Amino acid sequence: PVERPRSGRQEEGEPEHPLEHGVHLHEHPVLPLVYETTVSLMPRPVDPHRRDAVLARAADYVLERGLAGLSLRPLAKALGTSTRMLLYDFGSKEQLVHEILAEIRRREEGLLAADVRTLDDVWRWIAAPEREPFLRLFFEIYVGALGREEAEPLVRDWLEFLRTSWRPPVDEATATLMVAVVRGLLLDRLATGDRERTDRALARFADTVEHS
Repeated sequence: PVERPRSGRQEEGEPEHPLEHGVHLHEHPVLPLVYETTVSLMPRPVDPHRRDAVLARAADYVLERGLAGLSLRPLAKALGTSTRMLLYDFGSKEQLVHEILAEIRRREEGLLAADVRTLDDVWRWIAAPEREPFLRLFFEIYVGALGREEAEPLVRDWLEFLRTSWRPPVDEATATLMVAVVRGLLLDRLATGDRERTDRALARFADTVEHS
């Protein structure tokens, strides 16, 4: 049979689309479930205050325990949250780790802005006992990044600071030597716990640099 043209008016109760004649929700109990589940999975805005608080506690956790073998489940338990919420707030474990390291780096950027005038000033600040967790994490990241582009800023930032901000100015070779000696002595101190010997060694090196 030939379908008669539809009038421009839609009768009350008439479906807008012919396919709707064949869909009856009461005959398909799964449809409301699909609808409700879809709505429940729609993304909600991330609470920035909660996210910042979680990130701060996650940074404390990593500073205390390091990054090696970091797993979301024990991390979430220690933070009083769930792995689902961590992934909701940060998207992935990789992004979470990236932001944890950025948070830790922000905490330790104070030295570059501080009024340090001598190698002794630098040593007293960086070798203080309260910075030991940061140093352990720093060397863990440093070694793990060797051979990749992530390692370069760990050297370049300090060279740039010494080359542009140190008084009296030092050349690149001297700046490189300063970074190498300070980091070597820090690694020695972490490995042996010998604070007195490493303090004496730094004082000897600082005297050499200042009188060269």
